[in-house]
Amino acid sequence: MASVAISTSRLALPEGWLRAIFLGSWAAAIAIAPDLKWKLLMAAPGALGAIAAWTLGRPDRWLGAFIGAALLLPPLPIPFGDSGPHPCLLFAGLGVVVGAVWLAHWRVPVTSLNAAFAALAAAIVASIAPAAIYSGATLAAMSLARVGLFAIAIYVFLFTAYGPARPFDSFRAIGWLFWAAILAALFACVDFYYQLPAPAGYGPQFVWLDSGVYRRAQGLFYEASTLGNFCAFFLVMIAVSLARGRTAIPVPRKALAAAAIVLFAALVLSYSRASLLNIATACAVLLWRHRRNLGARRLATFVGFGALAALLTWKIFPLFAETYWLRLSASAQYLFSATEAVLSGRVASWQTLAAWIRENPWHLLWGIGYKTLPYTGYLGAPLVADNMYISLLVETGIAGLAALMWVNLAILRAAAEAGRAADPKRSFCGAWVFCFWCGQILQMLSGDLLTYWRVLPVYLFVLALAVRP
Repeated sequence: MASVAISTSRLALPEGWLRAIFLGSWAAAIAIAPDLKWKLLMAAPGALGAIAAWTLGRPDRWLGAFIGAALLLPPLPIPFGDSGPHPCLLFAGLGVVVGAVWLAHWRVPVTSLNAAFAALAAAIVASIAPAAIYSGATLAAMSLARVGLFAIAIYVFLFTAYGPARPFDSFRAIGWLFWAAILAALFACVDFYYQLPAPAGYGPQFVWLDSGVYRRAQGLFYEASTLGNFCAFFLVMIAVSLARGRTAIPVPRKALAAAAIVLFAALVLSYSRASLLNIATACAVLLWRHRRNLGARRLATFVGFGALAALLTWKIFPLFAETYWLRLSASAQYLFSATEAVLSGRVASWQTLAAWIRENPWHLLWGIGYKTLPYTGYLGAPLVADNMYISLLVETGIAGLAALMWVNLAILRAAAEAGRAADPKRSFCGAWVFCFWCGQILQMLSGDLLTYWRVLPVYLFVLALAVRP
């Protein structure tokens, strides 16, 4: 018996031999794969597993990975839905897993803002049933997918403010966010200058100049309007920083000056007028808030930054900047005499929707389904409302519109309260969100801003930094 035991021990293989054989076989299979596509497909599980393991190592890692991917990566060139799936959705899914694993660490209080988010989410979810009834199962599934994309932003807010994320420096997080935004805007400028191939699912938005037809700057986003709104958010941050002391801002002033030029150029190249109106509204609110302590020097710096950004944009892109200025001046001149042309055909869509509401008032009780208007034939033909309020009224009914108004007011109230906090970091974030959201409320008149799902989480992340205990 003893000899048998000895021989068995000699035949025993080293610990972990199965793992070694598996990894060696996997590497060999990748090496002999017929082409690069198959090599990448076979290597993908390992890469995804490593990413998942790293992300789940700390409860807050997915936030940085999600926001970084949302801002700096293009959608995958895979024919799925209106556009290819985006890599940031992987980190959003991991974020849900993290939230479930650390469920005991959540502390979500009952506040007006949280209740408003819950009411808006409930109204949107409830509209999926009418989407199935009036537009069929396929559009209802698309509606459900868009509900999920919108829910990501609310989840980011709740996780950052009340979830298991470790305490971190708000200004350091904003600094990383700021530089990611500059990279995204800089790529948008390069993208426009060289007219790089558009990412999957891009919006076909063009500008006709004497020198040719150019695709509006979109950067890594799906459309130019998203880029413009995103640039407006960080230009408002720069404006808020200039109105405060040097020690109460997250980024040095020299960096702010350089960033203002890049962001303003990207905004102009996106050809967005509504985003410029957003900035004007936010700056007016900011000046009113600081009307008693805003000295002539700060005001001159504020105006100088804007003038320098406009001058350099004109120097680098003279023809486009001139066309953009003519478009702005024509919009102001003919707003009332040629409203339909100034608003790019939006009035006709609004009139069509208003007529349909008059003929079908009972639909205001439950709507026809969230984000089905651009696809359904239930109204006769697909329509793009380009108005967040009208869109929600038709798609989610009175409850959805009322919930949106509640969310807007709750955000302004929470941000204003944070802006008066003694903590300079909370105060900065609160003032930033308050000024920007004032402009956002106005810009919702000309765009479905809740569908900007890749940038909306960024806005609510900063809001969470302002309100978190």
